[in-house]
Amino acid sequence: MGFWDKIFGELIDVIDWLDESNETMVYRFERYNNEIKYGAKLTVRQSQAAVFVNEGEIADVLGPGIYELETQNLPILTTLQHWDHSFNSPFKAEVYFCNLRQFLDLKWGTKNPIILRDKEFGVIRLRAFGTYGVRIDDPALFIKEIVGTNGHFGIDEISNQLRNIIISRFTDIVASSNIPTLDLAANYDQLGDYITERIKEEFSKYGLELTTVIIENISVPPAVEEALDKRSSMGIIKDLSEYLTFQTAESMTKEGGSAAGDMAAMGVGFAMAEKLAKNFGEPKTYAPEPYEKMYYYAEDKEPQGPFTIDEVEDFVKSNKLNSSTLMWGTGMEKWKKAREIEEIESLFNFLSPPPL
Repeated sequence: MGFWDKIFGELIDVIDWLDESNETMVYRFERYNNEIKYGAKLTVRQSQAAVFVNEGEIADVLGPGIYELETQNLPILTTLQHWDHSFNSPFKAEVYFCNLRQFLDLKWGTKNPIILRDKEFGVIRLRAFGTYGVRIDDPALFIKEIVGTNGHFGIDEISNQLRNIIISRFTDIVASSNIPTLDLAANYDQLGDYITERIKEEFSKYGLELTTVIIENISVPPAVEEALDKRSSMGIIKDLSEYLTFQTAESMTKEGGSAAGDMAAMGVGFAMAEKLAKNFGEPKTYAPEPYEKMYYYAEDKEPQGPFTIDEVEDFVKSNKLNSSTLMWGTGMEKWKKAREIEEIESLFNFLSPPPL
């Protein structure tokens, strides 16, 4: 090896970059006075691109591979530089490494509620949040439009701007989609894909590609949630009287308590069910309602009712009830035979045939 070969060998540079932060989008390789030696080794790894900037002008973009920086390997730089200064070549160019991998799990969300017009609920406020993914698609355009001369550009420096674009377009798309509020949860995936396609073009103006938009949640104000919960509950119960009757019957199956007490509790429960169901279905009034005693009768050891005194009279006339039928009325302590209840007994006396 000759003297000059030894000198050249000692001055050969190695240019590469390893990202340890996973948040850096663009990194400028630092050289003293930005000097790159003739014959330097440049390593561009997978998911990277190397951008040469000469005197403020982008000269070349290199993809993954190992390059030996010589005149014939950099045809664009050949027209910009002169290699006639021996091993002290004034090759003063900047090398920017661009990270081409996807940057995922970036957060977006509405700072203020979105006011929309819903067909079912009228004017309503919605909040939404989720994540999105982005990556560098055009390194030269990204450096030109966004990075500039920044030697260490991270995703956090542009995430606010990207988030604002997504929120703005999300508001427009949801407002114009006419999807009912209650159906939005069933369309998260389709809505996210649609938003991604609609916003891609705006991201491409910065040399970026929007890879995905994920909607994690769309929520309504607490007051609306409470109203929806009440509506859902009533949809399950359907008939309040049936629900209360079922609850009362359930309580009767529990162990303990006398038979008379159980029957009395059952009667009270039936009366309450009838009363509450009536009040639930009718508008409230301020005038007190008159008290009306309700009656039940036993048939095959099963309580039937409640019935008004007029209905009981019809049962007596049709011989559906006789004087020995067990009956219970609101306010009574225990079940009695019909003839032992004063107001019921009068019905049988009234219907007795006159003496001959």
